Amino acid sequence: MNKTILVIDDERAIRDSFDLALSDDYDVTTAKTGIEGLAMLEQNKPGMVFLDLKMPEMDGVETMRRIKAIAPDVPVYIVTAFQKEFMAPLIEASREGIEFEIAAKPLSSEQIRHIASAVLSE
Repeated sequence: MNKTILVIDDERAIRDSFDLALSDDYDVTTAKTGIEGLAMLEQNKPGMVFLDLKMPEMDGVETMRRIKAIAPDVPVYIVTAFQKEFMAPLIEASREGIEFEIAAKPLSSEQIRHIASAVLSE
């Protein structure tokens, strides 16, 4: 089982909270933009990705499309407070066959660990 988790979120506090919640059990890498996250993914394919939707430079939907083009088998878990704003692009991505899960921010440390455990134990 690949115990590496990539967290892509433009907010440092969010990246830090995921790192804090997961670092005892997983190798956590973080990126502040989709572009930075894609570069990390190309260097070291993670077991899963936690991804924000609303980010500068490249939004989460486009980042997810590119992740799936590089590594189609890597699970993507979208964690956002903006799911309604991105509903149309998410529906379109789903119709294209892109698989993902969504959770609403904020998540507790326990919820973060539970999601990681469930995804990475599959």
